[in-house]
Amino acid sequence: GMITDVIVDAFNATGLNADDITWFIPHQANKRIIDASAHKLHIAPQKVVLTVDKHGNTSAASIPLALSVAVKDGRVKKGDLVLFEAMGGGFTWGSALVRW
Repeated sequence: GMITDVIVDAFNATGLNADDITWFIPHQANKRIIDASAHKLHIAPQKVVLTVDKHGNTSAASIPLALSVAVKDGRVKKGDLVLFEAMGGGFTWGSALVRW
């Protein structure tokens, strides 16, 4: 699907892979989609930041909210490689690899 395709594109463009990332912070649409995407990409479950249970699907705010939670609780630290993935309404999607 598009979610995994944009992540594979980011990995290909950078020469990185799932083992290189510290955290995966996806759009928090629903746990089933997040789990399936992480599994397909071989991203370990312990690297996935999940907040959909706390905030629900907050649309465009879901990644910033999840990032804020993970920074405040000490998971995301300086130097970590964070993978973001977003899927919007209609035909918009994207990913970013960020060195925190």
